[in-house]
Amino acid sequence: MQKDTIKKIIIEGQERITGLSVIKRDFKIDPAANYIFTGQRRAGKTYFLYQLIQERLKSNTPVGEILYINFEDERLLELNYSNLDLIIESFKELHQDNPVIFFDEIQNIAGWQKFARRLTDSGYQVFVTGSNAQMLSSEMASTLGGRYMIKEITTLSFPEFLVFNNVELKKNYEHSQQRFYVKKLLEDYFYFGGFPETLKYSDKKEYLSNLFQKVFLGDIIARHKVRNVFALKLMLKKLAESTMGETSFNRLKNIINSTGINVGTATLIEYMQYLEESYMIKGISNYHSKITERETKKKYYFRDNGLLNLFLTIGESHLLETLVFHKLWSVYPDEVYYFRDTYEVDFYIPGKMLVQACYSAKDFETRKREIAALNKAALSLDITQSYIITYDDAEETINGEHVSIRIMPLWKWLLANDDLNGE
Repeated sequence: MQKDTIKKIIIEGQERITGLSVIKRDFKIDPAANYIFTGQRRAGKTYFLYQLIQERLKSNTPVGEILYINFEDERLLELNYSNLDLIIESFKELHQDNPVIFFDEIQNIAGWQKFARRLTDSGYQVFVTGSNAQMLSSEMASTLGGRYMIKEITTLSFPEFLVFNNVELKKNYEHSQQRFYVKKLLEDYFYFGGFPETLKYSDKKEYLSNLFQKVFLGDIIARHKVRNVFALKLMLKKLAESTMGETSFNRLKNIINSTGINVGTATLIEYMQYLEESYMIKGISNYHSKITERETKKKYYFRDNGLLNLFLTIGESHLLETLVFHKLWSVYPDEVYYFRDTYEVDFYIPGKMLVQACYSAKDFETRKREIAALNKAALSLDITQSYIITYDDAEETINGEHVSIRIMPLWKWLLANDDLNGE
């Protein structure tokens, strides 16, 4: 590996980033901390690094103190753990001051953790990104010794989606003509999700299909050397179709084996791990289940509606419930469950709220069923706050037998404050 090549890459990065137009995303970070930013490919991790760099430059950090390297640059193919020090040496030959370090997609370098730890031990501030949830493994945490804070960069939330579409919500927008434009944009977000690059493509589904193929083939099949590709594809399709229901590994195995493909439970468990590691899906457990059952039966949600919609023909209810999950997860990470006994409630936040996702609650029988489940769960769990989230039903409050139930349209729910009150 030649230092001249690395120097060229460093200078190109400094020149390019200073001239980029970056839409700000509001992820809170500690300005003194080191960070690992992780999440799906194309969710916006690289541009968030650009945002942090530009904020440094605006606060009078010289561009000569910025070291940005993207490890997906093909010119770095010969770089490995043993010669990572060449990056620091090359920078020092260009600039005298210690840099603030930004390493993009660093998981491409095996053994990078020890190098990252040594940098922080030497007094450097370091920000790294990666697209693999194994970056959050206990082994990595042990190697880095608590020197890094970890934050996931998700695809765009609906408020961010509006910002990226140059929409600034006016005061009392929900009562003005602006709400109709918000609802129009929601339709795009509902079907095509929140990958930032979808905004610039007219054929959004083709872009998402290509993205899926890269993530699927690159981050799962190739990385893990998956041999039974058809079984994995079929498993993913069945997870999409089963978004609203509880799924067990035995059920998945029976479905796949019924097609003539022989696959064992242990293999499916591995495949599920691969899907979660690549940020394709996220599983939640039944709060009512015994601890031993919480890992074997779950509801699985795709991490973006655009990818989920690739597998659906008529799937509006699946897409609605997935977006409700995303909102809850963004406010209450690791606290989202469903509740299933003799009745089922789609989402339960322990000690806080119950939430049903229902495309429309106008039908009498549907409304009756959703309200009955919330009443029973509220009595069992001693909950006073509950919601039914619909696509576009009129907002109202129902005084249930044991709980107050607020019906909210999806657009207002997604734009709600972190207390989820929609005000």
